[in-house]
Amino acid sequence: MTIRQLPPHLINQIAAGEVVERPASVIKELVENALDAGASHIEIDVEQGGLKRLRVRDNGCGIPKNELALALSRHATSKITCLDDLENIRSLGFRGEALPSIASVSRLTLRSHHQEAEQGWQLQGDGHDVFNDPEPTAHAVGTTIDVVDLFFNIPARRKFLKTDTTEFRHIEDIVKKLALSRFDIGFSLTHNQKSVLKLRPIDEQNS
Repeated sequence: MTIRQLPPHLINQIAAGEVVERPASVIKELVENALDAGASHIEIDVEQGGLKRLRVRDNGCGIPKNELALALSRHATSKITCLDDLENIRSLGFRGEALPSIASVSRLTLRSHHQEAEQGWQLQGDGHDVFNDPEPTAHAVGTTIDVVDLFFNIPARRKFLKTDTTEFRHIEDIVKKLALSRFDIGFSLTHNQKSVLKLRPIDEQNS
């Protein structure tokens, strides 16, 4: 058989399996990104166990317009810049794999308003490597990542997922673990538009 280079889109789908095993994996990566962005409040909305929709909103520092496409590119990250940084990692993620992996197996919309910008911008993708130019959008300072139709382009992956209830239980477990590690952050979690968790930051509870 002839050895040939795989096309980038297929490489991304294969590599996505290392990051995106199930909807809970998406939530873990997105919430960790929000924490690294300095968010004090994180809202998580889930529909149908995460297969229909996963949305994470934060009030962190936001992403500049000219970095939105980079955020969805493989091995692009703001968390390390040189080899020495690997010896002193202070962030939850640093490989630049999560967002492009998620984008390659879903219909993803990235909306963000950088703290030093006058307005927000959004970028949309549908499982391909090519994205349109950013468009202006109404958005408070921070970032929203909306993941719709997870694994729509890899039907075989969907067959390995459990029921909506089971998949949501995995999501809830991830959110609780992250919340327990950061009492200074407010978390809210909804499933099918019903509130499941609403946790205020510790400083708000004492005020």
